[in-house]
Amino acid sequence: MTRRQFLATASATAAASGSLATAAPKAPNIVIILADDMGFSDARCYGGDVDTPNLDRLAANGLRFTQAYSTARCGPSRNCLLTGQYAQQNAADIMTPGNIPAFTRFLPEYLKPQGYRTYHSGKWHMRFQPLAGIGFDRSYTMLDEDRYFTQKRHQLDGIELPPPPPNYYSTTAIADYSVQFLKDHQREHAGKPFLLYMTPHAPHFPLQAKAEDIALYKDRFSEGWDVARDKKWQRMTKMGLINCPLAPLEPNMWTKWNTPDAELTAKIGPGEVMRAVPWSSLTPEQKDFQRTKMAIHAAMVTRFDMEIGKLLKQIDDMGATRDTCVIFLSDNGASSEQLIRGDGHDKTAPSGSAQSFLGLGPGWASNSNAPFRLHKSWVNEGGVASPMIVHWPAGIAKKNELRHDPCHFIDILPTVVDLAGGSLEQAKEAPPLPGRSMRPAFGKDGAAPKPYIYFNHNDNHALRVGDWKLISTGVGGPWELYNLKTDRAEQKDLASAQPDRVKAMAAQWKALDDDFVQKREAAAPSKRPRLAAAPRA
Repeated sequence: MTRRQFLATASATAAASGSLATAAPKAPNIVIILADDMGFSDARCYGGDVDTPNLDRLAANGLRFTQAYSTARCGPSRNCLLTGQYAQQNAADIMTPGNIPAFTRFLPEYLKPQGYRTYHSGKWHMRFQPLAGIGFDRSYTMLDEDRYFTQKRHQLDGIELPPPPPNYYSTTAIADYSVQFLKDHQREHAGKPFLLYMTPHAPHFPLQAKAEDIALYKDRFSEGWDVARDKKWQRMTKMGLINCPLAPLEPNMWTKWNTPDAELTAKIGPGEVMRAVPWSSLTPEQKDFQRTKMAIHAAMVTRFDMEIGKLLKQIDDMGATRDTCVIFLSDNGASSEQLIRGDGHDKTAPSGSAQSFLGLGPGWASNSNAPFRLHKSWVNEGGVASPMIVHWPAGIAKKNELRHDPCHFIDILPTVVDLAGGSLEQAKEAPPLPGRSMRPAFGKDGAAPKPYIYFNHNDNHALRVGDWKLISTGVGGPWELYNLKTDRAEQKDLASAQPDRVKAMAAQWKALDDDFVQKREAAAPSKRPRLAAAPRA
């Protein structure tokens, strides 16, 4: 007898005896939606100034986590989510160098023994093939990250697709494939639960959006990022999302791999601003150009939200809303990067069009990540704090509540496997998974404590233990210490006042980092098929 048949029999027996309370819980469908470079506070339900009615609806009928963490970068975050390990433990993403151990397992492999069908649609950023390498049953794999309207490399189930039609927009296409996968699932595998991992590129640079979506925000951001950040901080404080001051702008911190300032000015024009400076210091031309960039970013997020609505409607049409657990996250904080990629920037083209290749920049990224410090690639709170919404009508009785339990992307896999009734047992040679299920927090705030959260990206290091966060920025940067209970803005460095705590936490970080690397490099290498050029359809 299959698990599904057993559950059906158990439910029928319980109903006949008048005691549904004894029925085995139904394994839910799982939908993981991962935004790309969306700030912690972009969405309305996180105090933001971007219209996100579908995310707001999920939050109003579910839970919002206030202390969920990414790795500060696209690839490593996806690695953590799909493996339940820190990226340093397996190097399975395209951004972490090192041996990929044979002991590495991926989320679909944990769920298939429980009868799940598994689907992926969107950005990838992993070294292995989605199907043969990682175990998804279907995948629309978007591999060109430099274009939204004119995708140059994308695959369906490992087969290279031709160039898209003129009306293509990647966010819409990713949602359309997701919906199609679920329609096919309903027709061909209705008796099985499903995992859908939907990963739009938005709102990652380049800033490209549909003209009608940009028009929605024509005058929204005229007050500038200083006023916007202050208003957002006040909203978030009233909503109970934060308990800290608003971090000030930091004009001396910028992404070192940006296109050089002189080149940006020459190719984009005098309206570009390369540093997080006060809005009042900008020229009228700069103010006009900068608010247009934020309007495009907002349009990309709103379009993303519209497409989420399309997906939710499909789930509802299947009669599966009650038994589907939706988890929404962002892979890192909003980006301050300003890189001209793709086809190069045409400054005569409308901003946001297919010929326009702009980055959000540090001013508005500071707004998207408010009230926290810094941006994507830094392990300060602005780079690693992620919105996290969980919606599951059958499994979460509470509605519109906050959860302040700290958690990390490594906890997503254990949580999902827990919901599915699966096993986290590892191979003999594999280290135990560092993550843990967040399911206890679904019922009560504070029910899922973590012993530590580790960060290591781009020479930026951090360790969180309880409310304490130790952080070092850049090669050889000194350790700083913050009490996040009241200072998630990371403004009061307590390292000199608590040298013993700094020493102990620094030693713990080093021990973890050494252990992760040593076990990774000592393991037999994985022989899974890697992503490569695929045959054209």
